[in-house]
This record gives sequence, C-alpha cells and structure tokens, in this order.
Amino acid sequence: MTIASILGAIVIGAVVGALGRLLLPGRQAIGWILTVVVGIVAALIGTAIAQVLGVTTTPGIDWIELVMQVALAVVGVALVAGLRRSRV
Repeated sequence: MTIASILGAIVIGAVVGALGRLLLPGRQAIGWILTVVVGIVAALIGTAIAQVLGVTTTPGIDWIELVMQVALAVVGVALVAGLRRSRV
C-alpha cells in the first residue's frame, strides 16, 4: 500500500462515515475519529460486496457501490453508538 492509497482510504472513509452519521436520525455519542474508522470499514466491506455482486466499475462515481457503503456506515454508526451508550 502506498501513502496515497492510505490517505485515499482515510478521506473516503471520512466522507462515507460522515454521510452515514448524517443519515442516521438522532444524536450519536461517538467522536469523529470513530466515525472515520466506521466509514473506512464500511467502505471496504461495501466495495467487497459490490465486487461479489458484480457491480461493474464505471468511469466516475460508482453510485451503487457508494449507496452500499453509506448504508453500511449507517448500520455501523448505529451499532457503535448503541454499544457505547449501553456501556456508559
């Protein structure tokens, strides 16, 4: 992995995590670092699922893959926020 690909994963994870958090109603008691981590994981899993389902890579933005990633980020942020709330 190069520095550019690591930075790209962090940026994409931040965007996907932020979108997932914005789409989730209510207030989530998690920080921005945890949001980025959830976004990175959601982006990686969403990409893997899209490849398994045969979503072809198109020039520009892959909208189906992005929707999968954001949906997984919503679920991930909800799970993390719920786990953190139950521990407190």
